Amino acid sequence: MCSCMVVRVSTTLAPDRTAAPAPAAPHRRTRVLALPEARWALAATVAFLVALALDLTGAPAWVHGPLYAAAYVTGGWEPALEGLRALREKTLDVDLLMIVAALGAAAIGQILDGALLIVIFATSGALEALATARTADSVRGLLDLAPTTATRVTDSGAETVVPTAELAVGDVLLIRPGERIGADGRVLDGVSEADQATITGEPLPVVKRPGDEVFAGTLNGTGALRVRVERDPADSVIARIVTLVEEASRTKAPTQLFIERIEQRYAIAIVAATLGVFAVPLAFGADLTDALLRAMTFMIVASPCAVVLATMPPLLSAIANAGRHGVLVKSAVAMERLGEIDMAALDKTGTLTEGAPEVTDLRPTPGSGLDGDALLALAAAAELPSEHPLARAIVTAARARGLRIARAADFTAVPGRGVTATVEGRTVSVGRAETADSDATVVQVTRDGDPVGTLALTDRLRPAAPATTADLTTLTGAAPVLLTGDNARAAARVAEATGIEDVRADLLPESKVNTVRELQAAGRKVLFVGDGVNDAPALAAAHSGVAMGRAGSDLALETADAVVVRDELTAVPAVVRLSRAARRLVVQNLVIAGTFITVLVAWDLVGHLPLPLGVAGHEGSTVLVGLNGLRLLREAAWRSGPVQPAQG
Repeated sequence: MCSCMVVRVSTTLAPDRTAAPAPAAPHRRTRVLALPEARWALAATVAFLVALALDLTGAPAWVHGPLYAAAYVTGGWEPALEGLRALREKTLDVDLLMIVAALGAAAIGQILDGALLIVIFATSGALEALATARTADSVRGLLDLAPTTATRVTDSGAETVVPTAELAVGDVLLIRPGERIGADGRVLDGVSEADQATITGEPLPVVKRPGDEVFAGTLNGTGALRVRVERDPADSVIARIVTLVEEASRTKAPTQLFIERIEQRYAIAIVAATLGVFAVPLAFGADLTDALLRAMTFMIVASPCAVVLATMPPLLSAIANAGRHGVLVKSAVAMERLGEIDMAALDKTGTLTEGAPEVTDLRPTPGSGLDGDALLALAAAAELPSEHPLARAIVTAARARGLRIARAADFTAVPGRGVTATVEGRTVSVGRAETADSDATVVQVTRDGDPVGTLALTDRLRPAAPATTADLTTLTGAAPVLLTGDNARAAARVAEATGIEDVRADLLPESKVNTVRELQAAGRKVLFVGDGVNDAPALAAAHSGVAMGRAGSDLALETADAVVVRDELTAVPAVVRLSRAARRLVVQNLVIAGTFITVLVAWDLVGHLPLPLGVAGHEGSTVLVGLNGLRLLREAAWRSGPVQPAQG
């Protein structure tokens, strides 16, 4: 449990798509206490705290002793069992060593120290189990986006509802209004709009006409479509997102294996040394009790618990400080990795921008007799009954200006074209204007067939975006890269406003993750910042991933190493700075802890280290490094001076 946590998503999470058609039930997040590891850790912690309180108030040993023993049993049985299983496989890990050290401490009367070790280990295991379960929940939720059934149309026109797992390339599907598309394919007939933000990150629904590509799991609008399947359901874009998340999670395994090898060697060395400390004096005639006491003292002062605690307080303090400022960093490992990054890659929609359309320009047609407010009020009246994102943006803009919105009658909507309604006795139409490769969505307003003006809507840039990209450039020593599924013109507009020069547009999720991997293959440690399902593979593949929390998808939030809960973009460079401060304190603490361990071990081996002094030195070093780490709880640590560039 001392090792780096690696979340693995099992491929068995995929729902059974061969079952009888049924609506997919919404997935539920695993509750903390639903995990056995969490229940055992809680029991161990409660038993330890009650025992400690009784111990400190002078209660006799027969009162608090059984509670300490309960902490040993509830928190230690699982790592002990795993350690014994590892031993059966002829390996030795730190888990078993810690259990032995805890039992050794109890054997020489230091039951409190041993119980504290047990509680720390049990809590670490519970956090690891929770991280794994939450990621699995999110993948289940992602798979639920793809419908379990689809309507297949035969050559004769007959319609059959079939499981999507049975679809084959060449099948023709009927997609009714409001349904999710069952497979990746191409439109044969019909016009509609598809909300494909989960795949491409585009903030607005995209018009789909014959010949256009559609993706499984995206939501059809108000029109009906006939779609020819072009990919096997197992190879759909949304299925590949799941696969990419799994693969990227597994790429962290080499670090895990490296730490496990270090643990193995350390554990073997300490066990061998402890046996030597016991056996050698005994062979030269030392008293059995004295030899055992010296060996147990050695195991306690050589215990890696001091090093573990030297590492954790700065990182946990940094996590707590970040949490106060709206950034959830999921583990000490994640906090440490944030400070190692030397390049940033940023999503556009929902990250550098707000992720929702906003009216940015009003252009009445000369001679129409309308000014900007009158044009907006007219468009809002026609759009009021519509649920389309553009319609909501227009109505919101009119209400923000305090305009009167007239009641409309005879409302109709034509997919891909717009809406028509009767407003104060006149026919008003609002629809998309044909623009070539525009970085804004332009809608035209007509009255009784005559154009009266246009409205431009864009995805608004976050006010803090330019400052954030500048800070990240200084922190990493390299300008950020913009990775987006949106069109090149919209991406260029955002890049120009934020000072980004390297722009990659029209990217599917697989392209984003490939770009991140290319950058890392070139020696970069990439921080990826995103918010959507389409960003999840890149978040998992990056050296460190940060998700924007307010509108972030479940999978992005669970895959990322950190979540900006309040959507404050400036928090991204701030948490990187905090991580670097934590890493500096970790180095300081490791030097302090290592020095104490070296001195105490040498004293015990060369001279005669009294047990009380050994325990005092061991616990004293723990307190010292703990207090040093707590410095990062201060408010000043979050706003710690100027941005410093990456080292090395």
